[in-house]
Amino acid sequence: MLTGNAREHLLQHYPMLREMPIAELDALLSAAHVMDIPAGTVIFDENQPCQGFPLLLSGSVRVSKSSPNGRELQLYRVGPGESCILTSSCLLGHSPYHARGIAERDTRMAVLSPATFKALIATHEAFRDYIFALFSERLTDLMQLVSAVAFQKLDQRLAALLVAKPSPINTTHQALADELGSVREIVSRLLKNFAEQGWIRLGREQIEVIDIAALQRYAAL
Repeated sequence: MLTGNAREHLLQHYPMLREMPIAELDALLSAAHVMDIPAGTVIFDENQPCQGFPLLLSGSVRVSKSSPNGRELQLYRVGPGESCILTSSCLLGHSPYHARGIAERDTRMAVLSPATFKALIATHEAFRDYIFALFSERLTDLMQLVSAVAFQKLDQRLAALLVAKPSPINTTHQALADELGSVREIVSRLLKNFAEQGWIRLGREQIEVIDIAALQRYAAL
């Protein structure tokens, strides 16, 4: 049951719920439960059934696809105010997960039952519009990802990724490799090359962008 700060945070991040009649909203919040998930926890994995619909209050979840050899490709991230379209798809299509979701940081979420999610989709236009708008946004993001993987070289994709992040970038070479669907050794070699060009400065789990214009030009080649 959501009460106090958890209730306020939920309505702050998901304001479309405020459009529900107060009695229905109270029933919804009384049926939901809050989960506190430590960073690094696998929230769902491939071929697992979907147990509920999460609404993030804090933290973030990284959704990725794994290959048989252990390599990963990040599909998207979910933060407060967002939802996981893979979960929506699984609930609507009665299918298991086809990717993995991992808590990147300590994460708090309110979880709705599958029956509650389906009832909201069926009866509340604002919630339904929110879900399908996110489907559209995520589909656009995934199409851009497919285009980048198919038509851009890895070094161009890495340059674009560095440009998109605020500097200094506090991350590891392995984390960047996971986002790009590559391996750490290759990403480390490319980062070293960028550093030799004077475009970035490498530190311990930190990358400082020195020449963002050069990275932008390289990413656009």
